[in-house]
Amino acid sequence: MSKSSRTITVIPGDGIGPEVVQATQRVIQATGVPLEWEEREAGMNVFKRGVASGVPKETIDSITKTRVVLKGPLETPVGFGEKSANVTLRKLFETYGNIRPVREFPGVQTPFSGRGIDLVVVRENVEDLYAGIEHMQTPSVAQCLKLISRKGCEKIARMAFEVARAEGRKSVHCVTKSNIMKLTEGMLKRTFEEVATEYPDIVAQHIIVDNCAHQLVRRPEQFEVLVTTNMNGDILSDLTSGLIGGLGFAPSANLGSEVAIFEAVHGSAPKYAGKNVINPTALILTGAMMLRFLGFLDEAMDVEHAVLVTLESGIQTRDIAGDAKAVSTSAYTDAVIGNLGKRSTQTYVRAYKPFTIPTLSKAQASVTVNQRRDIGVDIFVEADTTPNELGEHLTELVANLPVYLKMISNRGTKVYQSTGAMTDCVDHWRCRFMLNESTGTLTDETVLALLTRIGAHYRWMHVEKLPEFDGKVGFTRAQGEDESR
Repeated sequence: MSKSSRTITVIPGDGIGPEVVQATQRVIQATGVPLEWEEREAGMNVFKRGVASGVPKETIDSITKTRVVLKGPLETPVGFGEKSANVTLRKLFETYGNIRPVREFPGVQTPFSGRGIDLVVVRENVEDLYAGIEHMQTPSVAQCLKLISRKGCEKIARMAFEVARAEGRKSVHCVTKSNIMKLTEGMLKRTFEEVATEYPDIVAQHIIVDNCAHQLVRRPEQFEVLVTTNMNGDILSDLTSGLIGGLGFAPSANLGSEVAIFEAVHGSAPKYAGKNVINPTALILTGAMMLRFLGFLDEAMDVEHAVLVTLESGIQTRDIAGDAKAVSTSAYTDAVIGNLGKRSTQTYVRAYKPFTIPTLSKAQASVTVNQRRDIGVDIFVEADTTPNELGEHLTELVANLPVYLKMISNRGTKVYQSTGAMTDCVDHWRCRFMLNESTGTLTDETVLALLTRIGAHYRWMHVEKLPEFDGKVGFTRAQGEDESR
């Protein structure tokens, strides 16, 4: 990329955000990199003005123009109200890849010091449960849709391999829960394995997420790159930062084909705001990631080395040193600036190569199949009844329709016809109807007739057709459900 002057959208954020953003700007300016800052806002103050997304139009317009953002943490109400402004920004600009590096730091003692931890989590950033599609299906049962696309999986898998190549790494682990969620999490596993054939220089492996968490606290040094789905990545990246000193040392980049948003992993920590005590390392290192993205590889290395030299000299903030020996945020920043140009004698900085962001044609959004048909339908109903009463009544209601009631499940476990399961049933039932014939397809007319008959007696709230693609079923069975009638 050109090293001519660039304008960067800067969002100071909430809580400690303005302090760590200012520290990072000071360090970057001291490198001599020709950047200009266009300050905009997002987060709590915007929510309070009545902007439901927490991101005003002025900020969106600025990012659309500059395409690069340095931002502080944003506060979002928890458990009620508005969407996360952080997630909104990531999704609005399709920054589909969240890059979260983790490494040991000199002078920062943890139970894992000396283990050689040096890895990066590549987290899918816009899909999964973070689509935020939730419904109260009954007054006592909530649903959240987990959406995983083939295209999203391919993009994040390719990004993981490109990160490995750019950073001189030799292996990538794909982390999923595909042993349980075979269609959603399984899609990432299958896509990763397809993409891996194009990167023969990188060792590609799969690992179940719970085993990965286990291994991260037993032998974290075995990992180089972890690529995973959105929720898994959020959890694992916080775990990995805990191995090396905490969120104060956790930088990150949100990368897309059009826009890049650079932010620390940590939150807004409002109780420390304005006290000049917070650790700015995470965002300073995020600034180094931004410089590297912009093509300023030497200056990025200078910043990273300056942080390492500062830490190994014993200059630390209160989260590491405690109140008695800690320096202030501003004094720590002064020390980092004073160490620009120096080189660490205790550790290393990777020799990064320019990073290529994978781009896929918009035409690649769908997967072509040769044959498809719907062979049944799941209808979710609300009812205060027993499994047998509901099952017998539904069996009567479908008389003379080309479908039969195959089973009823409650919270994923088959309860009709009984398997002997000791399920504590709630008022939310999945009723699975299948075609009587082994050929043909389920028509919309049959589904509508079915809904009409059921709706006369029960409140239904959700319908899912049961597809078959090229002879393979596109749905899973309930616990205790078999393949036969």
